Amino acid sequence: MAVRRSLFFVSAAAIALAACSEGETYESVERLTTADVTEEAAMEAPPPPGAPEAMTDEAEGDTSALPDIPAAAPKIAYVYAYGFRVPREDIAPLQERHADMCIQLGPLTCQVRSLQQNGAEDDYGYGELQISVAADKAREFGRDLVAATETAGGDQVSSSIEGEDLSKQIVDTEARLRSREVLRDRLMEVLRTRKGSVQELVEAERGVAQVNEEIDQARSWLQEMRGRVAYSRVTVTYQSETAGPGGFFEPIRKAIGSIGPVAGTVIGGLILLLTIFVPIGLVGYGIWLLIRRLRRRDRDEATPAD
Repeated sequence: MAVRRSLFFVSAAAIALAACSEGETYESVERLTTADVTEEAAMEAPPPPGAPEAMTDEAEGDTSALPDIPAAAPKIAYVYAYGFRVPREDIAPLQERHADMCIQLGPLTCQVRSLQQNGAEDDYGYGELQISVAADKAREFGRDLVAATETAGGDQVSSSIEGEDLSKQIVDTEARLRSREVLRDRLMEVLRTRKGSVQELVEAERGVAQVNEEIDQARSWLQEMRGRVAYSRVTVTYQSETAGPGGFFEPIRKAIGSIGPVAGTVIGGLILLLTIFVPIGLVGYGIWLLIRRLRRRDRDEATPAD
């Protein structure tokens, strides 16, 4: 009776889709198929083997028989940041030491994400190291970073801890994933029986494809959020104490180095002005010569001949 009722709904939906105009989009047809037809047909199908039976009315009313639900621990993704001031020439060795400390913990505990440095010989030194550390080891590893910096003669100038609670997002994604998986299993059971017309089976296959896409997306989100909770991101920045031994002469060197670009800019501006005003000057000079000649001719004609 359940399968017959589901086929009735599928047939009714197919007739309704045939009566619609030809301009109806594919998305609306697929949405009607998966939401109004396949889910209802799938829910009428028998549950997969091993699924728990529905709770009876007496069991639903007897709440005292239910076990206590343990309070779930919050799932928080932490981000740590440390700032150190060290001599300019010690930035690179200290970065390498911190990176080696991470590598020694093993890839399952700590991973180096990025390492960068900048600053020339006489410039202000700066560096940054980004790593991911297992959440239960992050605080201890941060203290080890501070101790290693102090041993190298540096000082800690800043630190911060930020946390984002992902509990609700993870629970919602897990619930959606479970519901989509149950729906997929029941849709596959409907397709396995092969009861119905070709159009009905095609619509059911479309529903399975859409549900599989939603399952893959939910699994990707869940994996990304669980990774953020399991591994804390740690950002370490390094800056030098001064601008370096040649700091006094740095402005002079920069001024001398900028003479070339400034001179080039001035010469370029003069060339541009000459390009604009030279043709105008030539035209004006030609007009002046023409006017002068005309005046001379008029003056010659006005002078009586001897």
